[in-house]
Amino acid sequence: MEAPVVPSSSRGRLVGQPLLYAISVFASLGVFLFGYDQGVMSGVITGPHFLKFFNEPNAVEVGTMVAVLEIGAFITSVAAGRVGDTIGRRGTLFIGALVFALGGAIQTLTPGFWIMVIGRIIAGFGVGLLSTIVPIYQSEISPPDHRGALACMEFTGNIFGYASSVWIDYFCSFIDSDLSWRIPLSVQCIIGALLAAGSLVMPESPRWLIDTDKDAEGMRVLADLHGGDPTDPIAVAEFQEIKERVVFEREQGEGRSYAVMWRKYKKRVLLAMSSQAFAQLNGINVISYYAPRVFEEAGWVGRDAILMTGINAIIYILSTLPPWYLVDRWGRRFILLTGAVVMGIALGLTGWWMYIDVPETPKAVVTCVIIYNAAFGYSWGPLPWLYPPEIMPLSVRAKGVSLSTATNWAFNFLVGEMTPVLQEVIEWRLYPMHGFFCACSFVVVYFLYPETMGVPLEEMDAVFGEEELEERLEDEESERASLVSRHSRTSRHSRSPTKIASMSERGFFSRLFGRSSHSAAYEPIHDGDE
Repeated sequence: MEAPVVPSSSRGRLVGQPLLYAISVFASLGVFLFGYDQGVMSGVITGPHFLKFFNEPNAVEVGTMVAVLEIGAFITSVAAGRVGDTIGRRGTLFIGALVFALGGAIQTLTPGFWIMVIGRIIAGFGVGLLSTIVPIYQSEISPPDHRGALACMEFTGNIFGYASSVWIDYFCSFIDSDLSWRIPLSVQCIIGALLAAGSLVMPESPRWLIDTDKDAEGMRVLADLHGGDPTDPIAVAEFQEIKERVVFEREQGEGRSYAVMWRKYKKRVLLAMSSQAFAQLNGINVISYYAPRVFEEAGWVGRDAILMTGINAIIYILSTLPPWYLVDRWGRRFILLTGAVVMGIALGLTGWWMYIDVPETPKAVVTCVIIYNAAFGYSWGPLPWLYPPEIMPLSVRAKGVSLSTATNWAFNFLVGEMTPVLQEVIEWRLYPMHGFFCACSFVVVYFLYPETMGVPLEEMDAVFGEEELEERLEDEESERASLVSRHSRTSRHSRSPTKIASMSERGFFSRLFGRSSHSAAYEPIHDGDE
């Protein structure tokens, strides 16, 4: 299938690696936005002026103001799949940013409790669109051998947003007026405006363009990602691979409805949803939303609790940096498994120190929370945003990711609404309860999650052993370059594109953290294997 002819001039445009990293920075701003929104309430809800303005809200009212954002996010994250397929990834980003800015303005100017709740819901509408479409946009732009690293950089932007909100809360706590909480809320408007402006200059997803028959525009973006030359063989091969996949799906009459997606890709949908559910059940929002309250419960008081939260946030940011390097070397499974172990132990110890309540408890709890946050930032923080768009096929990717993101916000709301109540009712037992969910996530990942490291998105069917693609590949006798990577190429001849590495040839840790023996690990065939 021939690639369309496009002009070769790249003057005045970013191309190649600079373009790729500019897109990553832009995507990071999108997740900075909802990272900031998640953290900003953690500090303001403990401030004396905030509490006085809202007439000393009880636990249910505080939980509602914090968690009601997830209701709005849940609603639009379900709709974002259809919106993203209709108006494109970039258009969805623009609308989401504007809606978020509007919600931030309402929160900043609120005259009372119910207007605050409305502002949080509207901001949630924007967050739902953004949290669904940003990971899709990032995955569809990124090369397979750097896809994990770029997604982890994006998550670092999310945690940088969270940390920024905590420190802004801390410094604004010295203001002796209602501005101490209105200023932190107003920053949401600035972030939303910047993201909306950026969406006007960033390129559209080439996969969405090709899927909607805008082949010339899609080829132009692919060429720019490869340095600006539309005759680049890697760019041309990538275009052919994407286009042939689109044509194949149309010839097969593959529907794009939620019902068709559920019937044909049920396993993938459930895995995507489970990754986001466990990210919340593993306890992160107990810390993200209520860290100052956790530290107050442990013995830190007032502004000191916000300061401890700020220190914790800095370490949280640092913990998100190692996956930039490790995720495309160690793989997704190993990182998720080890993260679950450390998080579960840290949460169990947090509850134990609160239970014995000795003079060392405040410092011990801070230490345990920091260890927990670092483990989450290294593992269950970034990977549930990377995994769903990786495993879903192009025809239903936006819808599949929308369901996984809706799962995130549903459990986000559940944890955010229940945490203040559970902190009062079951007290220290809350933390080992979330530690139990960490153990559950370990079991699910170990037995059910396939490894996706280095697999091109168009070849993900092979990872899941789906026979339709296997039969198609058996009839092909063309050699195509893999996605954007200049170092490895896959060829498809009269045999399957996967090889099975025997368990006896792998080391102890590879066998321990590798895929279960009944499922073959994906490994592309290189030219030298012919």
